[in-house]
Amino acid sequence: MSLNSVVTNAGALVALESLNITNAQLNQVQNRISTGLKVSSATDNGATWAIAQNERATIGALGSVQDSLNRGISTADVAVSAGQSISDLLNQMKAKVLAATDTSATATDIQNYANDFTAFRDQIAKIVATSDFNGANMISTTGAPVMALASASGAIRLTVPAVNLGLGGGTVTITAAATFSTSGTASAMLAVVNASITNVNAAVAKLGTGVNALQSQLSFVQTQTDTLTTGVGNLVDADVAKESANLTALQTKQQLGTQALSIANQEPSHLLTLFQG
Repeated sequence: MSLNSVVTNAGALVALESLNITNAQLNQVQNRISTGLKVSSATDNGATWAIAQNERATIGALGSVQDSLNRGISTADVAVSAGQSISDLLNQMKAKVLAATDTSATATDIQNYANDFTAFRDQIAKIVATSDFNGANMISTTGAPVMALASASGAIRLTVPAVNLGLGGGTVTITAAATFSTSGTASAMLAVVNASITNVNAAVAKLGTGVNALQSQLSFVQTQTDTLTTGVGNLVDADVAKESANLTALQTKQQLGTQALSIANQEPSHLLTLFQG
C-alpha cells in the first residue's frame, strides 16, 4: 500500500531525479553539437582525451617539421638554380676558349674571346655571392649544409651537403684571375674549363638528389599529419546527425519530465480534499 504524505512526495522525488538526468544528458548533447566534439575535455572521457592531446602534440610538431623541410627545399632550390646557371656559363666559356685555340684566330679575335670569357667568369662570382635564401648560401666558400628536421621527435634530420662553387674553390677550378692571351694558353685553359664543367655538373646533380629527398620527406610528413588528424577526429569528433536526433528526443523527454514533476507536485494538495466538509 502506498503512503500518502504531505511531508515526503516520493513521486516528485522520482520525477525530479529523472528530469535531472535528462537535463544532464541534454547539456552534454548540446555541448557536443556546439563544439562538434564528443570529447572536448578530460571530464568527457579522460583516457580518450589524453590520447587525443598526445596526438595533437605530435601534429603540432609535424607542422614545425614541414616548415623546416620547406625552408631546406627553398635553400637547396636556390643552390640548384645557381649551379645550373654556373654550368651554362661554363659551357659558354668553353665555346670561347675553344674558339681561341684555333691557330687561325688573330690576336684581336683572341682578345675578344678572352673578354667574353672574363665577363662570364666574373658572372659566376656574382651568382655565387648572391645565391642565398633567408641568409643561407650553400654554394659559397663558407656555405653551410641544409639540416632539416625529418621527424616529430627531432631525432631524425635530413642533410643536403653544401658545395663550394666559387672560383678556384675546387669544384670550379677556374680561378678569379683566369684568362688567356694566345691560342696556346687558351688550350691550357680549355682543360681547366672542362674539369670545372664535369665537377659542377656532378655537384649540381647531388644537390638535385638532396632536394628530391627533402621533397619526398615533406610529402610523407604531410600524409602523416593528415592521417593523425583524421585519427584524432575519429576519437573526439561528434556525430552531429546522431547528436541532433538525440537532442530532439531529449527535449521531448525533458518536456514530459517537467509535466510529470508538475503532476507529482500537485499530489499533496489532493489530500486537502479529505479535510473539506
